[in-house]
Amino acid sequence: MNQGTYLHAARAAALALAFMVLLPFGAQAQSGGVSLALGTPGPNAELEDLDGNAVRLLDFVEPGKPAVIEFWATWCEQCEALQPQLDRLQATWGDRVSVIAVAVGVSQSVRRVRRHLEEHDPGYPYLFDARGAAVRAYNATTTSIVVMLDAKGKVAYTGVGTDQDLVSAVRALAGG
Repeated sequence: MNQGTYLHAARAAALALAFMVLLPFGAQAQSGGVSLALGTPGPNAELEDLDGNAVRLLDFVEPGKPAVIEFWATWCEQCEALQPQLDRLQATWGDRVSVIAVAVGVSQSVRRVRRHLEEHDPGYPYLFDARGAAVRAYNATTTSIVVMLDAKGKVAYTGVGTDQDLVSAVRALAGG
């Protein structure tokens, strides 16, 4: 094999390896590539409401309804970019889908979350994960992670970032 052929083969192998490594990142939005595996039962976790009372996450998921859970922060620009989709979900499917925001306890306080809600109250609950129990239970390693549970409480969608099409995902879950 001459040097030119060797370099071409090496470049092709490097490109193939890069494609295999990067492919999951581009396909994460609906593949279960972030957070929990698809089909996993949605775990319960103890958090706080904005008054400091202990609550359980799944107590905010109505039985027999799909649920949308966003791991969120006031400082998260990607979360802000997802807000219009979440508002649309609540306005359009709020009677058929439970929408819940989990405010992570990193670099924000309940006070900051309340201030955000004074400016923009979307009509669904915001819970505060001061101890990180929900973050750990859902393996939410960053903000702007969205996990959707089907009507049986199993993970049906996971995604992260602004490229998520939450409306289409909920349409599929809620049946229209």
